[in-house]
Amino acid sequence: MEKYLWMAGALPFIILGTIHLGYTFFSNKLTARDNQLNETMKASFPVLTKNTTMWKSWTGFNASHSTGAIYFGLVNVILPIQYPAALQNPLLQFINIVTVLFYVWLAKKYWFRIPFMGMLISFLCFLSAMLASA
Repeated sequence: MEKYLWMAGALPFIILGTIHLGYTFFSNKLTARDNQLNETMKASFPVLTKNTTMWKSWTGFNASHSTGAIYFGLVNVILPIQYPAALQNPLLQFINIVTVLFYVWLAKKYWFRIPFMGMLISFLCFLSAMLASA
């Protein structure tokens, strides 16, 4: 049972990460409603360097965030299939729980309802998998 709970916990990361990646490159959903702000970001440089703009950084951060979520999800789908004994590893369980709890906190503090619910579902699945394996 814990194998399926573990895999279910990974699915919100894959689904939401894929949607987010699509929004990053193929929609206007991650642009500001204020077009002047978008233009300002395209013409502004971060303090760190003049080799990029705030707009390019914004796009890159969104893309890397998406691919990181997808990667986390895929690894946690592959593990129970290929290496089911790994689910018994307390360190791996701890890392997953802490990672997902961080995403729950981010979603609650900075994002909106849909990612928050997805991360909460993921957390409950991983926690249930951990408790079922005890």
